[in-house]
Amino acid sequence: MDVAKVESLVRELLREIGEDPKREGLVKTPARVARALEFLSSGYRGTPRDIVHQAVFTQQTHNMVIARDIELYSLCEHHMLPFFGRAHIGYIAQGRVIGVSKVARLIDHFARRLQIQERLTEQVAAAVMETIQANGVGVVVEAQHLCMMMRGVEKQNSMMTTSSVLGTFRDSVATRTEFMTLIGRRHL
Repeated sequence: MDVAKVESLVRELLREIGEDPKREGLVKTPARVARALEFLSSGYRGTPRDIVHQAVFTQQTHNMVIARDIELYSLCEHHMLPFFGRAHIGYIAQGRVIGVSKVARLIDHFARRLQIQERLTEQVAAAVMETIQANGVGVVVEAQHLCMMMRGVEKQNSMMTTSSVLGTFRDSVATRTEFMTLIGRRHL
């Protein structure tokens, strides 16, 4: 990302909305916004393989592994406003497990780009499935969208839930039900 160019664009945007970019409180705003956007779009750099690196471990287990209530923050691709919430990820190991911190990093990787919640959910599920060749993966994301809360319909208590189920999570009602029960949901 060309930080200097982004700073220039932010100055221009400030002028377009009727502000004075030379005003004391706004002088450093273009640089701050450029740094924030660089961080918030870091998901475009690197790959899931880079993130997981050497944190896939051989473990002779074929049971369900769940990481739940992992915070996520992203930017809606339609309005570039934040959405935020929690992700719950489960998988049925097939002799390989992934370090739990890497699961959270995979979520951040896909969340730190312009995104829609539906795609984010599917990307995380596919990345976990591919990384460890699991028997199945389930991902549920629950998020609040500022594009819906602070503009448009202005619904303050709205929550969007998306899910992606692959492998045994898709094929087996019992597996899906166990996952949903363990993350605190009745059904999917």
